[in-house]
Amino acid sequence: MLKTFYKYKYLLYVLVMRDIKKKYRRSVLGVVWSMLNPLLMMIITAMVFSTLFRFNVENYVLYLLIGQVTFTFFSESTNFAMGSILENGSLIKKVYVPKYLFPFSRVVSSCVNLLFTIPAIIIMMVYTGQIPDWHIITFLLPLLLMLIFCLGVGLILSAGVVYFRDMFHLYGVVLTGLNYATPIFYPEQIVPQEYRFLLDYNPLYYFVRSFREVLYSGGMPSWDNTLLCLVMAITTLVAGVVIFRRAQNHFILYI
Repeated sequence: MLKTFYKYKYLLYVLVMRDIKKKYRRSVLGVVWSMLNPLLMMIITAMVFSTLFRFNVENYVLYLLIGQVTFTFFSESTNFAMGSILENGSLIKKVYVPKYLFPFSRVVSSCVNLLFTIPAIIIMMVYTGQIPDWHIITFLLPLLLMLIFCLGVGLILSAGVVYFRDMFHLYGVVLTGLNYATPIFYPEQIVPQEYRFLLDYNPLYYFVRSFREVLYSGGMPSWDNTLLCLVMAITTLVAGVVIFRRAQNHFILYI
């Protein structure tokens, strides 16, 4: 598979650039929206939740921004990856192209968009008095693990939706549930003990926590949480590759 990636590296580059250009086509501010969007959403959400619900979270705006950016990366990358095979159905029917390049390119383009939001996070860190130090570079570790995790989920979804189109609608419901089940805008301490399983069995909880350990707490990712994220990322990727490879030979009959 690595040889194939190298062989088709230029096609992968073209697909990633196409996705990025498509997202900001005819937009006056272009990629600047990658910074503005999370900041504006953070301001609105922070006004609502810090005023109405009064969560006792230190530096709430930074806490919220990191949670939102992390969840947006997951939801955007997996959502786009899910439809990537169907969107490129006409191309797949005409020429041979490794099909997994399409979900892979969508996850990578979402990761590039996430990198565009890093300046917004640094601005907010400085604004709130948390001056970044060398630890900030270690956010690349949870980013890499989440990229692998999203790729695994994207491969599973992109293969499944070819045979079962209702997944588009079902996955929207799943994402809404995950948004509330992950402590993005609320502190995890307020979750009652009887509902603690919503965090314990929620993979996104551990990835969001890993990002916050670096960008919110100013330290390094903890080894136990990182190991857990690594196991989830590798397991999901292996499952995604196996499912995708078994399903891809019949794609052409359904797209």
